[in-house]
Amino acid sequence: MQMSYAIRCAFYQLLLAALMLVAMLQLLYLSLLSGLHGQEEQDQYFEFFPPSPRSVDQVKAQLRTALASGGVLDASGDYRVYRGLLKTTMDPNDVILATHASVDNLLHLSGLLERWEGPLSVSVFAATKEEAQLATVLTYALSSHCPDMRARVAMHLVCPSRYEAAVPDPREPGEFALLRSCQEVFDKLARVAQPGINYALGTNVSYPNNLLRNLAREGANYALVIDVDMVPSEGLWRGLREMLDQSKQWAGTALVVPAFEIRRARRMPTDKNELLQLYQVGEVRPFYYGLCTPCQAPTNYSRWVNLPEETLLRPAYVVPWQDPWEPFYVAGGKVPTFDERFRQYGFNRISQACELHVAGFDFEVLNEGFLVHKGFKEALKFHPQKEAENQHNKILYRQFKQELKAKYPDSPRHC
Repeated sequence: MQMSYAIRCAFYQLLLAALMLVAMLQLLYLSLLSGLHGQEEQDQYFEFFPPSPRSVDQVKAQLRTALASGGVLDASGDYRVYRGLLKTTMDPNDVILATHASVDNLLHLSGLLERWEGPLSVSVFAATKEEAQLATVLTYALSSHCPDMRARVAMHLVCPSRYEAAVPDPREPGEFALLRSCQEVFDKLARVAQPGINYALGTNVSYPNNLLRNLAREGANYALVIDVDMVPSEGLWRGLREMLDQSKQWAGTALVVPAFEIRRARRMPTDKNELLQLYQVGEVRPFYYGLCTPCQAPTNYSRWVNLPEETLLRPAYVVPWQDPWEPFYVAGGKVPTFDERFRQYGFNRISQACELHVAGFDFEVLNEGFLVHKGFKEALKFHPQKEAENQHNKILYRQFKQELKAKYPDSPRHC
C-alpha cells in the first residue's frame, strides 16, 4: 500500500514538472517571438498557441463599450460615428493602411490582411439598421476567430444618425453563430454579401466617403489611404517602414504609390515584374483609364514602367500637381483632412489632393511599390438623385478652390 502511494506521488510530481516545463517553454517562445519580425513568425505562434479566451473577452468588452456610448454625431448631424469597435496598439512612426467600406465590401479585408503586414484601420458604413446589426456581429466574429484582426486592425462604424448600433448577440444573425475559424467567417460573408461599389448602395442615403477616410486615418502619422477593393504590392509596408526609418527628410512630401486596375482579379500581381507582364498584354492598365484618364495621368505611367529594376523602395521622380490629379500617397505631418461635405461620387479625393498641393506638399512617385484595383473601372449610370449629388460636388469643388485662397493667403500655389 505504501509502495502504491509512493508511486502515485512520484507520478503526480512528474506530471506537475512536465506541465511547468510546457508553461516555461511557451513563455520562452513568446519572449523570442517579440524579438522577431515578419508575419510568418506571428502565424507560427498563433498556430501552436491559439489566443486565450480572455483575449476574445477583451475584444468583446471593447466592442460593448464602444457601442454603449451611443456614438457621436458628425459635424453635419447626418451620421452617427462609433470609434474604436476594435482597437490595436500602433507605433506612432508606423505606416497605417487606412480604408473604408460598406458592410458587403468587408470581404475584401481578407486580401488586405494577407498583403499588408502592418496595421490597418477600417471605417465601415452601414446604411440601414439591419446593416448596422450585421456590422457589429461581423466585427465580433472576425475579431473572435482572426488573430490578425485582434493584433493589427482598428475598426470604426458609421451609420445614419437616426439609427443606433446595438451590442451583438453571438446567436444573431444565426448564420454566423456556429462559425469556428477566420476562413469560415470570410467564406460566410462572401455567401451572404452583395459586394459592389460603395457609393452605389441602392438607398437614399449618401455614402460619406470623406468622413470615413478621415475616421480611418485619425491619429495616424503616416497613412496610405486606399479603397477597400485595391491590393498593395507585396512588401510595400516593409519597404515604406525601412525608407521612412532611415531618413527624416520626407516631411512635406507626398510619396505617390502608382495605381493600376486589373481586368480579372483571380491572381493579383505581387511585384513589379508580374505587374509589367500583365501590363504588356493589356490585362492591367492605369487606374481610371476608362473613366477619368486625366485623374491619374500626371503619375506618368510610361516613365514608371521603364524605370530600371531596383531592390530598395525609394522616390524615383518628382511630379508637379495639376488638376484633376488624385494620387494615392503616403504622407506624414500636417496632412489636410478630407473635406466631409463631399459625399457619394465625384471630387472627394481631388479636393484633398488640391489642398495638399496648396499647403506646400510636393509629390514624388515611388519606384517599385504599386496598388491594383480589382476589375476595370467603367463609366456608370447613376440614379437621378445620385447624379444630382455628383453635380452638386462639381459646384462645391469650385467653391472649395476659392476657399483655399482665403485659407492659405500666403501660398503661391493654386488649383
